[in-house]
Amino acid sequence: MRFFYDLTVMPWLVVAFACGLLVIVFSLSLLFASIRRGRATVLFGDPKLVTHLESFDASGRRAFKSVLLVIALVSAFFALARPQWGRGTKLIPATNLDVVVVLDYSKSMYARDVAPSRIARAKAEVSKLVRDLPGARFGAIAFAGEPMSFPLTSDGAAIGQFFRQLEPNDMPVGGTAIARALERARELLLRDQKSKDHVRVIVLVTDGEDLEGDPVSVAKAAAADKTRIDVVQIGGRAPEPIPDVGPDGKILGMRRDEDGRAITTELSAEGEAQLAEIAKATGGAIVRAERGETGIDEVSRSLKKMMREDLAERVETAFDEEYGWPLGIAVVLLVIEGLVPEAPLPKRRKDERDAKKRGLP
Repeated sequence: MRFFYDLTVMPWLVVAFACGLLVIVFSLSLLFASIRRGRATVLFGDPKLVTHLESFDASGRRAFKSVLLVIALVSAFFALARPQWGRGTKLIPATNLDVVVVLDYSKSMYARDVAPSRIARAKAEVSKLVRDLPGARFGAIAFAGEPMSFPLTSDGAAIGQFFRQLEPNDMPVGGTAIARALERARELLLRDQKSKDHVRVIVLVTDGEDLEGDPVSVAKAAAADKTRIDVVQIGGRAPEPIPDVGPDGKILGMRRDEDGRAITTELSAEGEAQLAEIAKATGGAIVRAERGETGIDEVSRSLKKMMREDLAERVETAFDEEYGWPLGIAVVLLVIEGLVPEAPLPKRRKDERDAKKRGLP
């Protein structure tokens, strides 16, 4: 058996204390009324003589009625607590998980501080993420200056193929437009009819900051949609040279500016703060890649744990509310208390009964 208020212990304790206090106060008021009647009898005269003037001693009936009132009050408070009894078990089906991977394809992802390169390692680990979460649905966003998308699907192999066939050189517009990419991910989830009943997560993998849009505002809109954003930050503030990769995938050297200086990539303090704010706005996690790793594996472990523990199929005890029984007892007792008089009905004299039988006035 349990009570409705057991979901929040403190409110239940407060309600129980208040109800118990009311029962005690009510019982004391009945006792006080009985004492006052006794004192009134003493003031009227000698109790033994007063007793002879009474046609009926109603103290027993008053006590009985008082007991009925107290029990009815207790039953009513018990019904107010909404008691629940177990009625067997029920199977809680697994909750589906929808994940949209938003992967940065800007040219800085060619940097090789993560072997063999940031983008190659990220694509491999995203494919592993998809394989490690059987039963989840995945969508994909590849972005630089503009996003390219793949809709939600249960075909994990299709998601892996979408990412594998693209390279940063294939992106039509350069840059790192995180806000546009996140907005496209939101649209994928909102347009999908099944997704509204699923747990929704966006995994943003990037090495840069958005200098064009406002990704934090998009994150807040995602939070309003009950969508979480986990951020994987690849690279840090240490400058990292960017290889010049040809159309065939071969490294031609290092990218250089017009003055012949090597072009490097590093994340500014403002960029780090921006990525952290994106995750914080939705209650998501921020994972900063260590040297030689992307950090996607850590997100994968977190999502696997969530599917295994929070979203897994489970058996729970089914409870039915049984407040009707104590409430019915309270009503019946109140009716009985109202029907029981403090003194018996006056008896008719025998001659009156006889006259009535004979039809005389």
